[in-house]
Amino acid sequence: MEENLKSTPLTEEHKKLGARIAPFGGWSMPIQYEGILAEHVWTRKSASLFDICHMGEFLLSGDLKKSGLDDLVTMKLDGMPLGACRYGFILNENGGIIDDLIVYRLAQDSWMIVVNAATTLKDEAHFKKHLSSSSSLKNVSDETAKLDLQGPLSAAVLESLLGKEIVKLSYYTFSKFDLLGEVNIVSRTGYTGELGYELYASPAKVKELWSAILKDKRVKPAGLGARDTLRLEMAYPLYGQDIDETLSPVEAGLERFVDYDKDFIGKSVLLKKKTDASLKRMVSFAASSRRAPRHNYKIYSGGKETGFVTSGSFSPSLSCGIGMGYVDKDLAKAGTDIIINGGGSRIEAKIVKKPFYKHGSAKTEVMRGHSV
Repeated sequence: MEENLKSTPLTEEHKKLGARIAPFGGWSMPIQYEGILAEHVWTRKSASLFDICHMGEFLLSGDLKKSGLDDLVTMKLDGMPLGACRYGFILNENGGIIDDLIVYRLAQDSWMIVVNAATTLKDEAHFKKHLSSSSSLKNVSDETAKLDLQGPLSAAVLESLLGKEIVKLSYYTFSKFDLLGEVNIVSRTGYTGELGYELYASPAKVKELWSAILKDKRVKPAGLGARDTLRLEMAYPLYGQDIDETLSPVEAGLERFVDYDKDFIGKSVLLKKKTDASLKRMVSFAASSRRAPRHNYKIYSGGKETGFVTSGSFSPSLSCGIGMGYVDKDLAKAGTDIIINGGGSRIEAKIVKKPFYKHGSAKTEVMRGHSV
């Protein structure tokens, strides 16, 4: 497998910065630079730059209804403004989550779809199977690089590089900007809970863009380790760990990204799951200590096994162990005491409302030069 790994266009740049690099989704990606804890804290107070070149991107041309796109995704795209992004899912016939994704409306009948790295080929096959002949789908993952700048100072950093128009982007919108002589998309979504932007570029331009952003002393590079602890503090799901094809948006508590007023693959099964009391539900929980729950640890309540952990870590912001997992539906309410067992550990915890971290800047109104 090792010889078949592709490298991100920035691999050599990461090595110069002393990054610890490990395989991820078929790519060699940075896990950490200075250290996960330091990178996490810096993202919360300033701005961090993440190499996300491994993500998959598709370009789709076709009418929303006639192409079949509307039947493939769970979220409402009809009436979506140009320049908007929407998060949702593609499901299998059993309502299981094939992938979570973000759809960008580039023009009336033109779309960009951003998917997870490990599922890119599976997603492409699913789209091609169900899209009509009136549409055209192109996988542009190999010719698309992507950097994420995340943190409360990210707008101010980009204003000095891209101009004052960047601060006009509202949450889950995008526009095109001159990125060092290359016109490309910059969006404002994020996966850390902080104000943040995604900068798309060609592989030929991304090294220059990476270096230009890091010249700003308010910015430091961050790896996938900090990205995971940051997203967990926000209780954002990770595909392949918290959600997968055996689980639906109903169990995962993600029905707000499902539009039941339209048809989509798996809808009939989801409607049945909504009333199925036997299904487990995803919860967030905080430990009473610094001990971190881990993936596949068992969850107990009243001496009985009730579920399992999907994600867990020490929370740098809360200074305790936190996690997500699935428990019996009747226990899935804030305030429930649980015990987590695994790896020789016994961790006392309590189910809490999400997100864990409630001071993120992601949705703050951005004004020129600062956020409020």
